[in-house]
Amino acid sequence: MVSKEVAVKNPTGLHARPATLLVKKASSFKSDVSVEYNGKKANVKSLIGVLSLGVTKGATITVIANGEDEEAACEEVAKLIETLEE
Repeated sequence: MVSKEVAVKNPTGLHARPATLLVKKASSFKSDVSVEYNGKKANVKSLIGVLSLGVTKGATITVIANGEDEEAACEEVAKLIETLEE
């Protein structure tokens, strides 16, 4: 299991469009990928899960990956979150 803290820079946080991009990226990996925010955890492969966290701009979230390609999954999802700017 690997994890990485990431700051959300997107002005709208992780809402519809950015969340959809995240789900697509996470779904390309075999590992389980989740995000933790304010004590809540959600599967990044679930759009509803990501949206339910209510992540806003400036929030610091933790990306957690567990599985055979966990390193790449964690790195790629974290990089996508950091570069999401509408």
